[in-house]
Amino acid sequence: MDIIVENLTKMYGSQHAVDNISFRVNTGEVLGFLGPNGAGKTTTMKAITSFLTPTKGNIRVGDFSVEEQPEQVKKQIGYLPEHNPLYEEMPVLDYLRFVADLQGIAKNKIKDRLLEMVRVCGLEGEKHKKINELSKGYKQRVGLAQALIHDPDVLILDEPTSGLDPNQIVEIRELIKTIGREKTVILSSHILAEVEATCDRILIINKGAIVADGSAQELRKQAHGQEILMLSIEDGEKDAVYKALKAVESVELVDKLDDPLRFEIQSKANTTSRRAIFNLCVENSWTLTELTPVETKLEDIFHQLTK
Repeated sequence: MDIIVENLTKMYGSQHAVDNISFRVNTGEVLGFLGPNGAGKTTTMKAITSFLTPTKGNIRVGDFSVEEQPEQVKKQIGYLPEHNPLYEEMPVLDYLRFVADLQGIAKNKIKDRLLEMVRVCGLEGEKHKKINELSKGYKQRVGLAQALIHDPDVLILDEPTSGLDPNQIVEIRELIKTIGREKTVILSSHILAEVEATCDRILIINKGAIVADGSAQELRKQAHGQEILMLSIEDGEKDAVYKALKAVESVELVDKLDDPLRFEIQSKANTTSRRAIFNLCVENSWTLTELTPVETKLEDIFHQLTK
């Protein structure tokens, strides 16, 4: 089920929490939704879930409009907010049964859904414990189970790995990736490596506006604009190598590093210089010991776009 956001604006007084943004999330896609605190992420997700009403714009979840058919939209969505909505004095199964009743699941199907959520969310060993007896990681699993129990087509997760240890993060990541094969998922997180490992596409919002949209690889390419390579050559005289590299049509020599035969190369716009460099080394009988693309970290891209 697709999510279509068109010209979404949300104002609090004269302040734009979200300022005229538009995007689409396709069925079966896991979208990473990034931005600094106060950028408008949570506001956008609450608008999609019908939790708050936009000032302007329209949101559709499948065939349903958030403005005109909010109750139908809510039935299609499973929502895990940043602060997990758990009644911690209840045992896990009792809590999930309570949520199933709230979601209007038929009485004769609740038992099967409980068993399915225990299996999918890895709660078999914890299902009879009270929620306040669980670790943070298992509480997050219970939160995911409550979001999934009515089998929604759309899943919206706000900081689902917040406060988890590295092992718990890996477990929740794998669970989200499995779920994302069948559902449309929007995932908000401050852990950028987590987003890159889990999501098919990344959308970055800053001060209420979208500043980037694409896969991690596409965002790196946009940030660079041009290919940057680390290059090491042996068996050549340093001045001759330097002069020959500067003569390659597709190359711009960014820097001559401390190592006399190690260089940082920037290919000209919309070109790659790897083949030209390789051929140059063959022609001069030089040994090419390194030709490594330099990747921009997602953290650097995030900082550049939101600083």
